[in-house]
Amino acid sequence: MLFPTSLVGSYPQPEWLIDRKKLAGRFPPRTRVKELWRVAPEFLEEAQDDATILAIRDQERAGLDIITDGEIRRESYSNRFATALEGVDIDNPGTALDRSGHPNPVPRVVGRIRRKHPVEVRDVQFLRANTDRMTKVTVPGPYTMSQQAQNDFYKNEDELAMDYAAAVNEEIKDLFAAGADVVQIDEPYMQARPEKARRYGLAALNRALDGVSGTTAVHLCFGYAAIIHDRPPGYAFLTELAGSRLQQISIETAQSALDCSILEKLPGKQIILGVLDLSKNEIETPEVVAARIRRALPHVSADRIIVAPDCGLKYLPRDAAFGKMKAMVDGARLVRSEAGAK
Repeated sequence: MLFPTSLVGSYPQPEWLIDRKKLAGRFPPRTRVKELWRVAPEFLEEAQDDATILAIRDQERAGLDIITDGEIRRESYSNRFATALEGVDIDNPGTALDRSGHPNPVPRVVGRIRRKHPVEVRDVQFLRANTDRMTKVTVPGPYTMSQQAQNDFYKNEDELAMDYAAAVNEEIKDLFAAGADVVQIDEPYMQARPEKARRYGLAALNRALDGVSGTTAVHLCFGYAAIIHDRPPGYAFLTELAGSRLQQISIETAQSALDCSILEKLPGKQIILGVLDLSKNEIETPEVVAARIRRALPHVSADRIIVAPDCGLKYLPRDAAFGKMKAMVDGARLVRSEAGAK
């Protein structure tokens, strides 16, 4: 199928599950923030399962081709995995600057980073059991996690990133074994801190893919639109991924009005093309979505494009998120019919 559709990862959690006002009133948590959940601990897993089914059904009802679990069980895209690793003192967090320059509580690394057990395998099994469509699951990237931690153990950051990469590598292999069709690594800090990404972040990303057989993606963005409002004119780190082991690269183009000619420098890669502007709750028309897809077509062949939002839908109202998803599917269908007619 040309122009298959997918989320980047997250979908809005219901208000009855998580305090969305508190969630939106802070930067994405790097440590655990259990007080965000509205459900008592003994009922939380069941409630998260129920909300995950709602997210899956919304995606199916909108017509998406590739389904995620909506990251419903997560307080942020990264903290659930990052705080489950050995070598991290989660009870006495450290501090690190986020991509906007503000100090944020983060995991404090006090020993060797190792994966103690699978973290997201049950999530994949649950997703696989509740949809017959293709599935995608996301994991935080090793470079991004190294930037979202206070290093009190390693001599240098590249060693820290490489041990994060080993942990991510083990997780990815288990996620494919559990039934995931696509595993996406979220690396927004490659765009936020490109110099270090060139120095050791790309090597860590490739280490995370050692021996992996399965379709892998990486997501780079300019930050959640609800939190980071200004967009640069282009990516500071993107073409470096041309030689990586990844098959798919997820980028945002809608809010930033990205010059899609940069995609010519990523030959052979599938492009997960962000076409939904998440800085606004207003729902795009299918025609607007179609126009954003067409912008890329002079620079990347139609068979290499996967249509998606710019980033996760986590911070949008649920009705807006669903409406935008449906517009995205309908917009992709318009361009698909044009390509079929040709």
